Amino acid sequence: MSCSHLKTIKHVTPGSAGCEECLKIGSWWVHLRLCRDCGHVGCCDESPNRHARAHFQKTAHPIIEGYDPPEGWGWCYVDEVEVDVGGPTPHPGPIPRFF
Repeated sequence: MSCSHLKTIKHVTPGSAGCEECLKIGSWWVHLRLCRDCGHVGCCDESPNRHARAHFQKTAHPIIEGYDPPEGWGWCYVDEVEVDVGGPTPHPGPIPRFF
């Protein structure tokens, strides 16, 4: 299966050093995901709060990048396939660790 959302992939600036919502509420995460439409940083589905998926459900931004550490792989929530995002997005600084 292919992804029909590749045109939505943008070069973005991460919105925070860790999961934006978890940092605000003092929660922890397992891995980070970067929205390749707007730069939102959220936590993965294995994290208790699943903020990356919640961001997708709220905004319909389909493509995320594995972002902890910069991994460079991509995933489309809509088509449920791995996608090429063109390499890892650099972190703006150290990643806070909660797990």
